[in-house]
Amino acid sequence: MPDASPPPWPLRLVAVLARINRGIAIVCGLVLLVAMALILAEIVMRQAAGHGIGGADEISGYVMAGIAAWGFSYALVERAHVRIDVLTGRLPLPGRSIFDLVALAGLTAVAGTVTAYGWRVLETTLSRGSRANTPLETPLWIPQSIWLSGWAWLTLVAALLTLATAALVATGRFREAERAAGVAAEAGGDTP
Repeated sequence: MPDASPPPWPLRLVAVLARINRGIAIVCGLVLLVAMALILAEIVMRQAAGHGIGGADEISGYVMAGIAAWGFSYALVERAHVRIDVLTGRLPLPGRSIFDLVALAGLTAVAGTVTAYGWRVLETTLSRGSRANTPLETPLWIPQSIWLSGWAWLTLVAALLTLATAALVATGRFREAERAAGVAAEAGGDTP
């Protein structure tokens, strides 16, 4: 008789994070399509009318920075970040799981550091009322907030994945830990 018990909480957490980030990835894709349409309209207007609508390059730059920051967490839950695994590929499953845990903790620390410094930049922008030195004079807090919120989300997702992976490793559930945080090829390419 198959075990009908629900998966342990760490795996449920990983699955929830994966679903949320897939939704975020879809929104980012739609925003990218809108930016592409704006650039296309700019090109067509320059060719047809001799002048464009203006600002398409600036807006598309903000869009790229924003979707990149938000996309990092999607890549994390899909285990798509590039890793150099010369050593870890030769280790037994428990050793790989521990290295995956250390990698997640390191990513959490880096993302947290970028978020903390990004917050200081945003605070300065808000206190000075900084605007872009462009014809649009975009208030810089807008693109900076979108970019920073993506990094903050990555920090939260990485911290939660670190916690879930640590719980799995601590209870000896190395296969599940690899499915949650390992290199996708080693874990059979399955998604959480």
